[in-house]
Amino acid sequence: MGAAKSKRVPRAVRERQMMDAAVRTFARRGYRAASMDEIAELAGVSKPLVYLYLNSKEELFSAVIRREAAALVTAVTAAVEKDAAADRQLWCGLTGFFAHTAEHPEGWAVLHQQARTHGEPFAIEVAAMRAEIVRFVAGLIGAAAKEAGCAGELADREVAGLAHALVGAAESLAEWANTCAADGTSTLGVIGERERPTAKDAAGTLMNFAWAGLGRLMHGERWTPA
Repeated sequence: MGAAKSKRVPRAVRERQMMDAAVRTFARRGYRAASMDEIAELAGVSKPLVYLYLNSKEELFSAVIRREAAALVTAVTAAVEKDAAADRQLWCGLTGFFAHTAEHPEGWAVLHQQARTHGEPFAIEVAAMRAEIVRFVAGLIGAAAKEAGCAGELADREVAGLAHALVGAAESLAEWANTCAADGTSTLGVIGERERPTAKDAAGTLMNFAWAGLGRLMHGERWTPA
């Protein structure tokens, strides 16, 4: 009898392998320097198959951004304890954010570094993801204001501004936490001479920075220039 015919790999599995390889390649090489040959080799497939499934380098990069963005949004929203106090919900969401960016540093590098620097349509994809997270955080801040009994004192514009500021701070802190060592790796447990913060540590740092001020704001205390 002849050798048994090898089992055909399902398209969804093959596409995931290609996307995983693309994430690693784009994160390490950058969009411009990344080659379809390298992506195909890393995925263990032929370059024509990559083109057959994903059409072009531009479309592959867009697909990677959409996948990584959706995974990040899901991680943040799924981490929130719906019935918890407002500050607990925000802390949980931040913890989910930092946990995901730490566990997927290459996906985060694609979103935060690569996609933003190459213009449309890539920057638009990332902006849509960021807007979704900002809306979610704004909802948490609005809920906190309602819980504190000062919902009418915070205008929608102010809540939106606070949400943008908090998301921006979280992005900056995640970038710091995922800073690569001198050898270019992104999996080291230390940054310089300091231990890499855990997701809970990073979330706690941001809560201490932001929530202390938000908490005072919820109680009617506002900073004004002297």
